[in-house]
Amino acid sequence: MEIMTPRGPALVQVDEVAEPRLLLVLTHGSAGGVDAPDLLAVRDAALGAGAVVARVSQAFRVAGARAPGSAVKQDEAWEIVLGELRARWPDLPLVQGGRSNGARVACRTASAVGAAAVVALAFPLHPPGKPERSRAEELRGAGVDVLVVNGDRDPFGVPDPADCARLVVLPGEGHDLKRDPARVGEVVARWIGGLAAVRRRRPGGRAGAAR
Repeated sequence: MEIMTPRGPALVQVDEVAEPRLLLVLTHGSAGGVDAPDLLAVRDAALGAGAVVARVSQAFRVAGARAPGSAVKQDEAWEIVLGELRARWPDLPLVQGGRSNGARVACRTASAVGAAAVVALAFPLHPPGKPERSRAEELRGAGVDVLVVNGDRDPFGVPDPADCARLVVLPGEGHDLKRDPARVGEVVARWIGGLAAVRRRRPGGRAGAAR
């Protein structure tokens, strides 16, 4: 699926299930793609948990850029893509997320797109070697529950458990989370499966809140 944004086309790969319980939208990091090992593992596990999974190649990557540029413009393009996807599956609760830079986008736009929760893989708490440049406010400002999955050897740091709904730190993993991607998928599937179990569409089209 191609969705046009002000920054050019974004490409969406969708995997569906027979009886969907939620919509999970995932995206890549600054220089990566949607076929990263952790994203594929999350896709596979989430399908088993009853999620429709959409993996989004953002417009800047489709255009060949290795950096997203302006956060405002990146978020604007993301919100357009999510608007199209929500229109296609209007009755499904939305969980959005991604790895590294994609996790930051998901946190920043969660409220704007009406996400029920965020999955943040390898959230880059700060640039390597620069802990004073913390991005924790993006986690705290998401406005919804955020699951963070990081490796204990990530040079971008590990968030504080107080800044998210759940923090899972995987031993031996670096920023790429590729040592045991199946484990990453299991953690995410278990969490979103719990969300799907307690969220039900209310009259008027709003989903109930998970606690």
